[in-house]
Amino acid sequence: MGTSRETDVAVIGAGPTGLMLACELAIRRVRVALLERRLEAPNITRAFAVHARTLELLDARGLAEQVLARGVALTGVAPIPGATLSLATELHTRYPMIAMVPQSGTEHVLEARAEQLGVEVVRGAELVGLEQDGDRVTVDLANGDRVRASYVVGCDGAHSAVRRLLGVDFVGKQYATHIMLADVQLTRPPDETMFARFSNQGVVLVLPFGDGWYRAIAWDRLREQAPLQEPVTAAEMRDAFGRLAGDDFGMSEMRWSSRFLSERRQARHYRVGRVFLAGDAAHVHSPIGGQGMNTGIGDAMNLGWKLASKLASKLDPAGGGRASDWLLDTYEAERHPVGAAVLAMTDALNQLVLGRTAVRRVLQRLVIRSILHFPRSRRLMAERLSGIGIAYPRASRKDHRLVGKRMPDIDCQGVRFYEVLRSGRFVLVTAARTAPTDWPGVDHVVHTDPTLPAAMLVRPDGYIAWASSQAPSAAELSAVLTRWCGQRAQSQCAHR
Repeated sequence: MGTSRETDVAVIGAGPTGLMLACELAIRRVRVALLERRLEAPNITRAFAVHARTLELLDARGLAEQVLARGVALTGVAPIPGATLSLATELHTRYPMIAMVPQSGTEHVLEARAEQLGVEVVRGAELVGLEQDGDRVTVDLANGDRVRASYVVGCDGAHSAVRRLLGVDFVGKQYATHIMLADVQLTRPPDETMFARFSNQGVVLVLPFGDGWYRAIAWDRLREQAPLQEPVTAAEMRDAFGRLAGDDFGMSEMRWSSRFLSERRQARHYRVGRVFLAGDAAHVHSPIGGQGMNTGIGDAMNLGWKLASKLASKLDPAGGGRASDWLLDTYEAERHPVGAAVLAMTDALNQLVLGRTAVRRVLQRLVIRSILHFPRSRRLMAERLSGIGIAYPRASRKDHRLVGKRMPDIDCQGVRFYEVLRSGRFVLVTAARTAPTDWPGVDHVVHTDPTLPAAMLVRPDGYIAWASSQAPSAAELSAVLTRWCGQRAQSQCAHR
């Protein structure tokens, strides 16, 4: 006979997305059950790139520098041979880079934060059943245990049991060829920080992790039909690099490898009643561009404070109109288009790099060179690749043009804005000390940037919820704060 436990939110899957979501809930004192099917934390490095916007989100919780310490920063990328996109020049952010960090390194940082916040990872918890009604979700595990939660979030990967049990379609396609991935040591590493060689016979790349290990990636036409279950050997990687790059760079020890057949798929819905999907359970795509883990962390940051706000309003109904279902509905409304855009971008990159016809590759590369020639298109490409350009739709045309946009890391009288965000609360930003500073659960800072609106309310995930070019009246500001944060008489705002 198994045991039964009650919790506020059951998060299924303890990868980067699940860990980030558990931390987001825990900082708001939401009870979390983090359930992981695997008995041990895997020592794999499938994801390797942490982009600029993800670093900003981690910075908003005080974790960015810990992640950066585990890898190496690249300040430029080469979408095609001979054409470089300088992130340091094009991105206006504290982190104009791609941090090359093994997935295990990012997970270690998030695991340590989860432990600090009192989150327990329950391992060996294999999901076999899921039922929901108007009030609760019941999760059945293979060992007979049962978990009852107000909400469940499936962060359990591309083969998500949560998605399957919900019956949500995973729409898309599978790519025809596979890629060989390996983490190796090199006795003669290439001089280029991000090494890439393209030919009609395939593509090879080398990316540094900064700890003496390198990610080697090879698409080799001679080996593209090898059985997926056949292990990738060091000899196979050396042969591919020798033929396609003219040098195997002294590949020696190999700590991990995979023959990866990627897919382009997206869940038709991210929410079914009280159950949500996030990370690879909601979207999978080509690894080219390093978008997967970044998009999952963005999902977690978007959903965490919304779930916490809804739970807070349930326990404290007197909190005004705060966090009715409209807020939970915005998770899919905001994140599904982001996932679709990422799939479109990675599909284009996949065809650019692995295109089968020489004519098509030449045409695509001419287009890329044209894009990189113009300052505006160059900046837009950098913002899209890095996630800096992600924005959410405005609810009304009457909303200020900055609503839904990323809040920049401005100076607030000697304090960086993203340091203020570390409380996990809403932040009211004004041009003068004319607004109330004692609204429960809302931090207040003053800016001196003449290009910014007179007042802004910034969400816990660093996006602008409301803005006004003119100093708002007390009544207007009260209405905005009540909508997002509950009535002044209450003691909480979007968290408990």
